[in-house]
Amino acid sequence: MHNLKNGDNILIIANDEASIFNIKNKITENVKITSIPTSKIDSTDSKTSFDFIIYADNIVTGISSTVLTKILALLKPGGVFGISDVVSNFQKIEFELKISGFINVTQGDNAFLYCAKPNYEIGSSAKLNLKSKPAKAVWKIDDTIEDDMIDPDNLLDEDDLKKPDAASLKVCATTGKRKACKDCSCGLAEELAGEAKTNAVNSANAKSSCGSCYLGDAFRCATCPYLGMPAFKPGEKVQLAGSLLKSDI
Repeated sequence: MHNLKNGDNILIIANDEASIFNIKNKITENVKITSIPTSKIDSTDSKTSFDFIIYADNIVTGISSTVLTKILALLKPGGVFGISDVVSNFQKIEFELKISGFINVTQGDNAFLYCAKPNYEIGSSAKLNLKSKPAKAVWKIDDTIEDDMIDPDNLLDEDDLKKPDAASLKVCATTGKRKACKDCSCGLAEELAGEAKTNAVNSANAKSSCGSCYLGDAFRCATCPYLGMPAFKPGEKVQLAGSLLKSDI
């Protein structure tokens, strides 16, 4: 019999005496043998552990996962489980054994299938040495070459340091733009109205240097006095509709 030793504790699971008798006759070692029917597996005390368990019932479709789980619990760590008369459905039973926790499934002599329980018990633990040597520094601050460092003062030029004109920054607190709101009380509305009048006077006296100002903003230069006004006919007085003088806010 596969890996049997003198003094081993053997469990035979079989429903008929003839199968038990045939297996006992194959055992030549001096061992302790216990035999139970398949129906008694669940009631077997799990505190009793066996070195070798033999399942001698006729197997057609395989063994249930419940039975295999119980057998695994009855085996000692490293113990062997053997199934007799496994020929045609070896691959199916092999799969069932592996997913139940058995290892080293092999086909033995006399149509026997053997497997083993892992050499540790469920719930066992081992202390891990998590201490490790500190990693070697790849680089250090001292290794930095100062010549390659950028002086932050060189990132700004003279134009960046100029203080902006306060008038160009004045915007409406409500709109966030240089456009007065409907209920403006900060003085921006009066300021914009004054600028509009000044621009109107300048526009009335202004003369075009390019002769294209009447065509619209697309044909006007950046300093054109007519910038922002509608297109008009040459010689025509520029007038704004009443709706254009009202705030959109």
